[in-house]
Amino acid sequence: MRTALFAFASVLALTACSQPAAETEAPAETQAAASGILAPTYPESRTVDQVDVYASAAEGEVAVSDPYRWLEQDVRVSEDVANWVEAQTETTTAYLDQLPGRERIAERLAELWNYERYGLPTSRETTDGLRYFFSRNDGLQDQSVFMVQDGLNGEARALIDPNDWAADGTTALAGTVPSPDGATLAYLIADGGSDWRSIRVMDVETGEQLGDEIEWVKFSPLSWAKDGSGFYYSRYPAPEEGEAFTALNLNQAIYFHELGTDQIEDVQIMADPDAPDVGWRGSVSDDGRYLVITSSTGTDGNGVHILDLEAEGAAPVEIFEGFGNNHSYVGNQDETFFFQTDLGAPNGRIVSVSLSDPAVLSDVVAEGDGPITGADHVGGHLIVETMRDVASAVSVYTPDGDFVREVELPGLGVASGFGGSPERSETFYAYESLNQPAALYRYDVETGESEVFRAPDLTFNPDDYVVSQTFYDSTGGAQIPMFVAHHRDVDPNGVRPTLIYGYGGFAITRRPDFDVRRLQWMEMGGVYAIANLRGGSAYGRDWHDAGRLANKQNVFDDFINAGHALIDMGWTSPDHLAIHGRSNGGLLVGAVANQAPDLFAAALPAVGVMDMLRFNQFTAGRFWVDDYGSPQDPEMFDVLYGYSPYHNIPQTGEYPATLITTADTDDRVVPGHSFKYAAALQAAQTGDAPTLIRIETRAGHGAGTPVSKLIEEAADRWAFIAYHTGLEIED
Repeated sequence: MRTALFAFASVLALTACSQPAAETEAPAETQAAASGILAPTYPESRTVDQVDVYASAAEGEVAVSDPYRWLEQDVRVSEDVANWVEAQTETTTAYLDQLPGRERIAERLAELWNYERYGLPTSRETTDGLRYFFSRNDGLQDQSVFMVQDGLNGEARALIDPNDWAADGTTALAGTVPSPDGATLAYLIADGGSDWRSIRVMDVETGEQLGDEIEWVKFSPLSWAKDGSGFYYSRYPAPEEGEAFTALNLNQAIYFHELGTDQIEDVQIMADPDAPDVGWRGSVSDDGRYLVITSSTGTDGNGVHILDLEAEGAAPVEIFEGFGNNHSYVGNQDETFFFQTDLGAPNGRIVSVSLSDPAVLSDVVAEGDGPITGADHVGGHLIVETMRDVASAVSVYTPDGDFVREVELPGLGVASGFGGSPERSETFYAYESLNQPAALYRYDVETGESEVFRAPDLTFNPDDYVVSQTFYDSTGGAQIPMFVAHHRDVDPNGVRPTLIYGYGGFAITRRPDFDVRRLQWMEMGGVYAIANLRGGSAYGRDWHDAGRLANKQNVFDDFINAGHALIDMGWTSPDHLAIHGRSNGGLLVGAVANQAPDLFAAALPAVGVMDMLRFNQFTAGRFWVDDYGSPQDPEMFDVLYGYSPYHNIPQTGEYPATLITTADTDDRVVPGHSFKYAAALQAAQTGDAPTLIRIETRAGHGAGTPVSKLIEEAADRWAFIAYHTGLEIED
């Protein structure tokens, strides 16, 4: 078992504006010279006289204009913003409808996506044996169905089908946790892509709803008491009316909910009203005796306390204080606890600590050359996952730290899972790569035997695609790893349409995992690259630190240099090169397009953090100060203002064709970021290439988005960059 630590994202404010939206008729569309594609004419985005003054370490005070502040307002509240969204959607749709091959892309993507997929099983020991819980999607279901099965060879039956919850498929099952005896299931619901969660409970045998209803849950694990009488979870106070999707997330607390009672009766376990910015999360230990409590103020670093649930009146014992390092619970043997930590070990280590002497840490698995990405306590062993040049490696150890064996993996890819019980040797893991969808394996930690549990039947041959890894030079002599994947028939010729994906932040590493949309780009003849930029954790904490705060420019340099590397390798040229990133990666694409507009033909910034001076004002945005720094800090203001995509659009006349994507109900990186960026780009002198914004309805930051919407969005993206990078598609 491992304690979840959350990488949070940004939301902007609900800002009133007294001026009404301008209602003007757009001028007639003009004919693009050579293509027959009509160039877009943009709706008018009115401006306001909003100026904010910031403290600068270099210049004292700096007045910053924010002419599109009114676009920060929630589309569910502001008619002005809703009208702007409608006008932009009409413009974008009119342009995308003209692009060659768009319908064929959607049809083929649906064909490729139509294969059976399973989630990793979770098991519980009942009086009749093991009961397995897992998700299944028959191929094109908008949401996966949650299943239950008694025994490995039992007949699976549907327990929850979220496809029945909403006609548009946007209400999603966001988490499931069976009780220790497998008789009861607590599950979380997300509506319209929001980060807010509702908790419900059902009887597994009958499927009957038990009536428990909990609201205002966000960034929370859910962990059952040992006797199944209830569960621990974290929630925030109910927001004021109209502020649910914009107000800062403060005063999180851990509660215990007893089954059959109202939420108002839930017992508060841990909170700190004097420190409203501290978040609290709790998970019950594997033996059920302890509550492992983590606390944090941001995305980097957490404290840990342990509460003895069986000792009446016990106080939590502090194991790791402050928020300077990252620590995750792995397991325990009585009073001896195992933690994964980067304290004194930038690549991570596994340590043991006794409750009787919490100041003493003993190495169990010492820091190695590759960073530890996870660890589990299964079948009396420790399963430790690491990265070797970004690809997965998995090793088994005894609780004393003796090496047992390495888990043999099929190739250069990503392994995940390995959860289970300390009392049972069975665990499950998934393995995937850029050309291979996830197959599930059952692994016996005692014998080391691994066998296929579920493998998908595919409508394509993975062997038709080549996945390789290269390294290129970047700022300061850094060697950046990059995966390059393509169809076997595609060779470097200097003009291959090529798409680079990047992220570069929050210690998140983009691994060579499978995404059917990437495969379709390769099937169409494109080259797909993933650059493992600094700011992630490909090489541990030092790699993360090299790309955050005042070092953020390294991330942009790494991404720009990825483009140069692909050109130098003979794959492509600036006229055929596109870039893509989501969330922090959307910020990356926006910043890099500003800094090197002549290097790329097309840019796809998705749900990006585009206003670096206001990201920390709303919802979870304050957590990101760990990675970005605070715009209220004069030194960090100079850094943030220097690369903020919204504030640094060059008047070059030569800018990549840009398709911004966001969702109208994203309450993590609120759409106001993308709205303001789009309005500013459309108003700038950026040349003839189109600047469009695609705004999805009733969709959030990405989790739980229906398959049908994912296919539509991918078809729009691929048709857009194919047209602007010269990739020909048959209609």
